[in-house]
Amino acid sequence: MSAEEDISRIKIKFVIENLGEAEGEFIRFKAPRTIDMIVHKLPLSGRIALYKEEIYFEIPIKMGKEKAKPTVEAGTIAFWPMGSALCVFYGNSQPYSPVSILGKITKNLDLFKTAKSGMIIKVELLQNSNVEK
Repeated sequence: MSAEEDISRIKIKFVIENLGEAEGEFIRFKAPRTIDMIVHKLPLSGRIALYKEEIYFEIPIKMGKEKAKPTVEAGTIAFWPMGSALCVFYGNSQPYSPVSILGKITKNLDLFKTAKSGMIIKVELLQNSNVEK
């Protein structure tokens, strides 16, 4: 991986209480302002809410749409401006309203299928992520 790719891809980890971990990455060019705001607030945690084949949780970030899209593919990590929420789409469902695409899950997408509403989820930088905070 080139140094440029390294800087544009920020490795993160999701930890779901009593369930396990999944890994993902933010891809900076997809929504640079939103991603920078979220990275500077990490680690973040919240209670899972479910919508179709998606989990989401509110985060303390108010941000408008950034390159928002009305459709996503399975494995997408997104920010939902209307609900100030971080979303992970684990199936074929589509967002309630347009979302800013942030990146994708790279390991253990199936973890999100077993998550229940109200469980605590935490998102943090992976240890070897080279991000200046």
